[in-house]
Amino acid sequence: MGSYGGRRDQAERDAITVEIGYALCSALFAAAVVFGAVAGPALLFELPDTASRLLLRAGLVLAPVLGAARTISVLMRFRSGPQPSQPGRTNPDS
Repeated sequence: MGSYGGRRDQAERDAITVEIGYALCSALFAAAVVFGAVAGPALLFELPDTASRLLLRAGLVLAPVLGAARTISVLMRFRSGPQPSQPGRTNPDS
């Protein structure tokens, strides 16, 4: 954001709120997809107990880890700086 230590205007607060919402929603979706992909076979098919428990536990571990990683990566990318002012351009002065 523009000024460090200063007050943020309403547009900056709205942008932060939208970015946090996007980070959380995309992290929830990614975690659900990973859980479904890893633990889904254990829930859908008749597997041996060991394989079923292993897949469920792996899904329960991987889903929150991926969700946290996704949230952090989105918020760090947002914090890194302003976006280009013109679509397709890497530098506003180019």
